[in-house]
Amino acid sequence: MPVWDPARYLQYADARARPFLDLIAQVPTDPATIVDLGCGPGHLTRHLRARWPDAQILGIDSSAEMIDEALRANADAGANYDIADADDWAPFEPVDLILSNAMFQWVDNQFEVIGRLLTHLNPGGTFAVQVPSNADSPTRTLLADLAATEPYVTHLHDVSRLSLTDPIDYLEFFGERGFTVNAWETTYLHVLVGDDPVYEWLSGTGARPFLQALPEDLAKQFADDLKTRLREVFPERPWGTTMPFRRTFAVATAFEG
Repeated sequence: MPVWDPARYLQYADARARPFLDLIAQVPTDPATIVDLGCGPGHLTRHLRARWPDAQILGIDSSAEMIDEALRANADAGANYDIADADDWAPFEPVDLILSNAMFQWVDNQFEVIGRLLTHLNPGGTFAVQVPSNADSPTRTLLADLAATEPYVTHLHDVSRLSLTDPIDYLEFFGERGFTVNAWETTYLHVLVGDDPVYEWLSGTGARPFLQALPEDLAKQFADDLKTRLREVFPERPWGTTMPFRRTFAVATAFEG
């Protein structure tokens, strides 16, 4: 897993928050206990608190840098944060809502992990998940194509590429387990401003595994080459640079009893 930079990740915090808000808006229950898997720097806890004022909230992230920022920046007596890997983490006792915003695309065996976590929901509990669904997007294609060229391919041939998970995949998975499922897909047209804004976005998330797998001199060269390619595909307009971003959502609620 890459080493995350909270400051760089938060550069487009408002745009990154939109899918999270759309996800929690569809949760049909009133949870008293919430786990936010892949909570990052904890900047979205305030939205959970606004929606569920009395809930106990636990944020989990595998990045020590992200959890340090969450603990530093979020003063919420009903919220706590801990470092753990979703692959083998489980709550100490059943909870009402487990949600994950843009994390499970990094988990190779995500459905195995989700299936295990479902056993830790209270009766009537909800599992809500959002993942990027842009593995075939121009940004991902450019990253993969550049990584396959010299002099980068020697260092990047084993960097994992993110898979594509469609709404139907989640609908069938949760439906087969007796959950009521709301699954959908949304394409956001993010309007970004500044110099090389699409690169700046990617450098906080999807490009980090590539950049960190390269020696320092090659990482700079890779970044420059990627910026050039991105400018061609995502030209700046008078209103900014438009970056389409497709995402998959699913909200699954268990039957009580």
